[in-house]
Amino acid sequence: MSSVRRVAGLALAAACALPLTSLAQTGATTVVKTERVRAELMAHAPDGIGPGKQVWLGLQLAHAPEWHTYWMNPGDSGLPTSLQWTLPAGVVAGDIAWPVPKKIPIGHLANYGYEGTVLLPVPLTIAPDFKPSLAGDLPVKLKVTWLVCRQECIPEDGEFALSVPVRSTTAGNGAVFQASFDAQPKPLSGASQVEIAGQAIKVKVDGLPASVHGKDLEFFPETGEVIETAAKWTQAWQGGTWTAQVPLSAHRTASPTVLPIVLAAGPQGWRTQAKVLGQWPSVQAPTVSPALAAALAQSGGASPAVPAAVPAPSVTLVAALLGALVGGLILNLMPCVFPILAIKVVGFTRHAGDRRGHRVAGLAYTAGVVASFAALGGLMLALRAAGEQLGWGFQLQSPGVVAALAVLFTLIGLNLAGVFHFGSFLPSRVASLEARHPAANAFLSGVLAVAVASPCTAPFMGASLGLAIGLPAVQALLIFVVLGLGMAVPYLAASWVPAVARLLPRPGAWMDTFRKAMAFPMFATVAWLVWVLGQQSGINGAGALLALLVALSMVVWAFTLHGRSRAVLASVAVAVLVLLAWGAGPNITHAAADRAVRAENDVWQPWQPGRVEQLIDSGETVFVDFTAAWCVTCQYNKQTTLARDEVMSDLAAKKVRLLRADWTRRDPAITAALAALGRNGVPVYVFYKKGRPPVVLSEVLSVKEVRSAIAAL
Repeated sequence: MSSVRRVAGLALAAACALPLTSLAQTGATTVVKTERVRAELMAHAPDGIGPGKQVWLGLQLAHAPEWHTYWMNPGDSGLPTSLQWTLPAGVVAGDIAWPVPKKIPIGHLANYGYEGTVLLPVPLTIAPDFKPSLAGDLPVKLKVTWLVCRQECIPEDGEFALSVPVRSTTAGNGAVFQASFDAQPKPLSGASQVEIAGQAIKVKVDGLPASVHGKDLEFFPETGEVIETAAKWTQAWQGGTWTAQVPLSAHRTASPTVLPIVLAAGPQGWRTQAKVLGQWPSVQAPTVSPALAAALAQSGGASPAVPAAVPAPSVTLVAALLGALVGGLILNLMPCVFPILAIKVVGFTRHAGDRRGHRVAGLAYTAGVVASFAALGGLMLALRAAGEQLGWGFQLQSPGVVAALAVLFTLIGLNLAGVFHFGSFLPSRVASLEARHPAANAFLSGVLAVAVASPCTAPFMGASLGLAIGLPAVQALLIFVVLGLGMAVPYLAASWVPAVARLLPRPGAWMDTFRKAMAFPMFATVAWLVWVLGQQSGINGAGALLALLVALSMVVWAFTLHGRSRAVLASVAVAVLVLLAWGAGPNITHAAADRAVRAENDVWQPWQPGRVEQLIDSGETVFVDFTAAWCVTCQYNKQTTLARDEVMSDLAAKKVRLLRADWTRRDPAITAALAALGRNGVPVYVFYKKGRPPVVLSEVLSVKEVRSAIAAL
């Protein structure tokens, strides 16, 4: 196992060096074109660039006919356009100066967004100590994600780069920026208020110009999920005061004390901050399945809920910690993790009398597991704070990381099978480090165990990890630490409790056979990872990875030979590996041409933003399977429960619409939908029905649980 740890350490380092996300556009430019949108990055610096001077950047979106993108509050569905800037020191980008949107009816729903051509301007603040580049310009890089919709919705993204001259003026786009400035809502000086009246709000706004008195205005709240966007509402004038009564959303999630609103008459708009008077009605959180609620109750916890609606944080945190502990314990039964844990535990039999060594190894292994979970959780929280839409298992959404893990498991499998011993590839001084630092080897075993367990979500984990996203950083990291403790408990118990150690079998020849047998779960994991990559990068990507793994195996074998044949065959094998990596390697990270979820006999349909709302508003019941190809638990549930005839028959009898949300690659829309349910990883299974809160099932499904949930619809 020591050589396994050495292989793991090198491969894990390579995996961590790979990018965690990928964008559709790999070449930076000022213009990105898709079939639906032409996006262009523009600059406006009529006085040049310097402290106190007016400098603007803007993203212009030109939509194909009937397509639209979204305002800062998208309405009933959708996502606002997101900008991530990379600017030199001394330059800070402000928020988007959103132009007045329009109301876009979509069936029984209504969205706020833009059609035709729109510019989203962003102001730049230039610090006094700003220093231009050697070329005398201001280099700008921008990553953008937007959701473009018609009846269907498609997430798109792009990378842009622009160099703005510092000393000369940049005013070629002045007319475009001026048109956008004219479309900005003007601030109102008059008083405004929002009074809560049962399931509606009463709005009063003063200070509007006399030219619009008596006219009907459009009403746009900047805070989302407050009003029923598509519902009928009334408005009237009381002298120079505009009033309105607007129904509240049945699924309201926000309770602001100040509600920023935009009123519009055609292209003209006005903005005001309305003080909220009265008490908001209580927010109804999504429920969980009866089975999961009962299990948590028996464990002394409480049913998980959406973070925004948690009434008693301390009690909910205790339940989340308990769920993390139990979930971490169950992770040891996952097919990738079990061989590593089994080999570690069986290793006790080789040194049965070294009680102190066992305890030190147990503590070091636990430290490796806990530190890795804390580091992975901290990285995820930091990236989310920086604007990335990520969740648990985010690293498996990168084809590069999937390929690196396939390399790791191939090397581990070859090592366990006895093809090579890592110590034979190293100088004796380096190889002897194992004997001198057994605690470090145990620590690396813990790191390896977390690396192979991270794609999985065990029972009780989902609610705990979902809650962690909405907690302060210290409490969130505590959940990840307890998750690691739960995973380390079996090995820690075997190392510290003599009664557990005595249950282990005695050493013998069977140990070598067992070690070689454990190679096959590793090779099975490689096959699964190749399949995952095929879902992400297509058949060419999977084929390229298989070819590279074969070449890598040939390299390992060649270096086990002796004499002159070793030098010749090793040189040939390395050359073949390099040529394959150069020629076929790019196929691994290339996005598949069509990643849409394919309908299975027209039963399962692909999930799209806003699709659930459209279906339930038309009176249908919806079941959504949030899944990913790299999620072992997802594939297990699909084969053992969701594909069962009795389950499908019950769903058909209730006329339940089936949607599958594929999170195999990064998808901000799916991440947002998971967050709305209080989750940040897959699997998640949800029933939606009009007039009822969503019902979330447990992570590991049973036929009985699903059929009971269907019968309760």
